[in-house]
Amino acid sequence: MASTSTTTLSISSSSTLVDAKAPRQSPAASPQCVNLPTLPPPPVQSQSRPWKSAAYCRKIARNVMAMATASGEAPAEVATAELPEIVKTVQEAWDKVEDKYAVSSLAVAGAVALWGSTGMISAIDRLPLIPGLLEVVGIGYSGWFAYKNLIFKPDREALIEKIKATYKDIIGSS
Repeated sequence: MASTSTTTLSISSSSTLVDAKAPRQSPAASPQCVNLPTLPPPPVQSQSRPWKSAAYCRKIARNVMAMATASGEAPAEVATAELPEIVKTVQEAWDKVEDKYAVSSLAVAGAVALWGSTGMISAIDRLPLIPGLLEVVGIGYSGWFAYKNLIFKPDREALIEKIKATYKDIIGSS
């Protein structure tokens, strides 16, 4: 005949097991413990009624949310929070757009073009002499532009007028 004996399980490390069969440490035993209410065991999964487990999860989430908000301060209302001014401006501009499909398509095309151009620039940057040459060209052009348009006052005023005229052409007179 077989004889049965019971043995006790002892854990010598600081880790804890989280199932119903493991012994629990008292909250006073370790300073890291937080007293939280224990959840009921999950229901047995049934193949014929998968919606029951989803309903149970929603019930547990609702209970946890209620416990969290009941113990602390009242939750901040999202609907009453004011949006930043830039968000309101963007929403107003989006509401004024008549052809939202075309604007969305242009935005996606712009994002794809930006992604492609960064790939192309990255490929050019890996070539041995091209990045240094392009840097010298950029420095030279910046110096020429500053000499031609920024140093003398009449040239600066002409540049400012040209920028304002271009801005009016793009935006229009409103």
